[in-house]
Amino acid sequence: MPELPEVEVVRRGLVNWVRGRTIRAVEVIDPRSIRRHALGTGDFIGNLEGATVSDVVRRGKFLWMPLLDSNAPALPDSPESARVPEVALMAHLGMSGQLLMQGAGVPDEKHLKVRFRLSPRDGMPDQLRFVDQRIFGGLFVTALVPTDDGGPGGLAESPLPLIAEEAAHIARDPLDPAFSFDLFYQRLRKRRTGLKRALLDQGLVSGIGNIYADEALWRARLHYARPTDTLRRGEAQRVLDSAREVMLDALAAGGTSFDSLYVNVNGASGYFDRSLNAYGRQGEPCKRCAEAGIQAIIRREQFMNRSSHTCPVCQPRPRNGRW
Repeated sequence: MPELPEVEVVRRGLVNWVRGRTIRAVEVIDPRSIRRHALGTGDFIGNLEGATVSDVVRRGKFLWMPLLDSNAPALPDSPESARVPEVALMAHLGMSGQLLMQGAGVPDEKHLKVRFRLSPRDGMPDQLRFVDQRIFGGLFVTALVPTDDGGPGGLAESPLPLIAEEAAHIARDPLDPAFSFDLFYQRLRKRRTGLKRALLDQGLVSGIGNIYADEALWRARLHYARPTDTLRRGEAQRVLDSAREVMLDALAAGGTSFDSLYVNVNGASGYFDRSLNAYGRQGEPCKRCAEAGIQAIIRREQFMNRSSHTCPVCQPRPRNGRW
């Protein structure tokens, strides 16, 4: 499953190619990829053809493109030309979904599911293609609703206080400028659960998946089973800062790619997996301990039908760790 940095890489790539362009035609090659659009193929196409992509927005791992049409209402106290999007194209990448920009002359990908033909722009390809080998991902049109705190819906070029309805239930993520540490810490202390469970709770903080939770906890020198109600403010700040840092490092590297399924909009794979310190390194020496002349081996333990990777020396399990 792509994690937040992978989705942000896609968002940054997409916004440069599709923002301000009109969707001229939509071709649904495999209806399974729009199964989440309950009203069917005709309604899906009808909502998209003729609409202009106003932005590309991300909150956590959710990604959507607000759409403008000539009937969209104007923003209050703004010129008539300023319009408010009411719906958005939601993209769920799943395990293998890819949004690729391609020119018309590029042969179709083997697992092409949906094709969007965009208005021309000098030097840019005119097709956005949704490719999905395993068909766990999908596309659908959704309503935009006001955010509950009046802030931007998510990370965007021109943020608006609107959010895709299906993403309205999740909290802000650590890369969101509107993220509130005070609110996060207040809710964290009330969870009475293990620290990693809390980090994976999208209602508390969004976008932190299994890989980056392990990496953030390793950087913060905290064990995944640490009870949240015992966490001091400075420790909570440290783990959140670590999560933000590891995500920014992954963004700089283009994301974490373990096979050919994750690529950005230009088809280039990420390579942050080469810089991992904990995740997937079971049986290998802890890099931090090795630098200090201490012998310690990364452990892998079962956790919530997944796994957690920790160093037994610099991330000791708490005596009262119940999770």
